[in-house]
Amino acid sequence: MRTPGKRDTGSWRSQRADARANRGRILDVAEEVFGKGGESASTEEVARLAGVGVATVFRHFPTKAALLEAVLVRRFDRLCEQAETLLDATDPGRAFFDFFSHLVADAATKIAIAEALLEAGGDSDGDAAQASNGLRRAVAALLQHAQHAGAVRDDVELPEVYALLVATSRAAAHAHLDQEVRARVLAIVFDGLAPLPNARAQTREQPELPRPHRRAST
Repeated sequence: MRTPGKRDTGSWRSQRADARANRGRILDVAEEVFGKGGESASTEEVARLAGVGVATVFRHFPTKAALLEAVLVRRFDRLCEQAETLLDATDPGRAFFDFFSHLVADAATKIAIAEALLEAGGDSDGDAAQASNGLRRAVAALLQHAQHAGAVRDDVELPEVYALLVATSRAAAHAHLDQEVRARVLAIVFDGLAPLPNARAQTREQPELPRPHRRAST
């Protein structure tokens, strides 16, 4: 004999699981659709490709801007997790330069989604902006590790490095640089970040470096 209410509890849990699955699928599809189509993409297309009704999309995300912001937040959080993993790399210099390269290669999709969010009336100080600040802190931590390892010149700071990252990313995205040209551009940037040839070699004891503060999950 079933305990009263047990079937209802199981049904409720199943519905919650279905809702989470729908939300994840909507975000996956939205990232692809808006990453390719930018401002011209629509929530109707997202719903169709996700296999749900438009009403289901808006039940999870009341506005197009809310959907786009959730997509960006998830992307930034994912990148922060990757950066945090790289803090334990045995070669901090390679970890920093590889992550820099990854961000540049990923830029076109991110910029398309960000521009679509702006067009949809997104809040410039919202969750996506906070998540973006988290990525900036993650890059700072990787930079600091690379500098202490002697792989990056120690007379540059985060503002200059981030300016290079943003400029290179936008050039790669808007100029539609192919992989070969992008690699040459990155080689020039990385040459500029390399330790100066006439700098006196120093052996540094690796200190306990801070890790970026991760954004609290909501």
